[in-house]
Amino acid sequence: MNRLVELSRAVRALDRQTPRFERWGALLAERLGAGARLLAAGNGGSAAEAQHLTAELVGRFDREREPFAAVALHADTSSLTAIGNDYGFADVYARQVTAHARPKDVLVLLSTSGRSENVLRAAAAGRARGATVLALTGPLPNPLAELADDTLAVDGGTSTVQEAHLISVHLMCEAFEAAIADSADDTADDTGETVPDDDARRAS
Repeated sequence: MNRLVELSRAVRALDRQTPRFERWGALLAERLGAGARLLAAGNGGSAAEAQHLTAELVGRFDREREPFAAVALHADTSSLTAIGNDYGFADVYARQVTAHARPKDVLVLLSTSGRSENVLRAAAAGRARGATVLALTGPLPNPLAELADDTLAVDGGTSTVQEAHLISVHLMCEAFEAAIADSADDTADDTGETVPDDDARRAS
C-alpha cells in the first residue's frame, strides 16, 4: 500500500505540471506540424515509454488526425546492436541522434535516475545538432535535467517514476492533439473555410 500512497502523491504533483504539458504540446504541434520529427529514447521501462510516445504520435491518441514523424531509437535493433558492438553501449543513442536529428527536431529522453550514460550522451548530441531536448526524469538534481532544455522531474522510487512517466506521456499527447486542433481551427478562421468534423467527413 505504501507504493499506492507514493504513486498518488506523484499523480497529484503532475496536476501542478499542467502549464508544462500545455507548453510541450504546443511546441510539438508547432515543430511536428512544420515537418520536424520527434526522436525518443530510454532504457528498460523508459524505452517502453519512449516507444509508447512515438506510437501515439504516428498513430493517434484520442483524436482522428494526420500522422506525425516520431521515432523510438531503441526500436532499430540492427543499428542499436551494431553501434553497441562497435562503439559501446554508451553511444547507442548518441550516434543515432547525430545521424538523424536536425535543427527544430525534438528529442524526448526518459530516465528514472537521470544518470544513464547513453541517455546523457544522447542529450549532448541532440543539443549539438540543434534539437530541443525534453527530459522526463526521477528526482532532482540529476545530470540529464542539467543538459535538457526543459525537464519534468518526478519524485519517488523507480516504479513510481515509471508509472508517472506513462501518465505524463498521455498528458503530452493530449496537449499535443489539443494544440493541433486549435491550430487547424485558427487556419480555418484565417481562410474563412469551414473544417468539417469527423461525422461530416464520413457522410461525404
